[in-house]
Amino acid sequence: MIESQAFFSKMVDELVEFSEFDPELSDGIKWLDDQAQKKGITFYDMVFEVLYKHDVNSKAKEWLDTRN
Repeated sequence: MIESQAFFSKMVDELVEFSEFDPELSDGIKWLDDQAQKKGITFYDMVFEVLYKHDVNSKAKEWLDTRN
């Protein structure tokens, strides 16, 4: 579990570093940071929450599409 957390943290850190060269990514990261502060959670928790919701929504849509 610790390895997974370290991998995730490193991935997020690399995105933050890369955002220096990508204005759209930089804006997204600033927005995520602002949302995290409003919710009183860490930036990493906010990124995880967004990715988790996206994954759940994608899987739900895929499931619905295969039902019909």
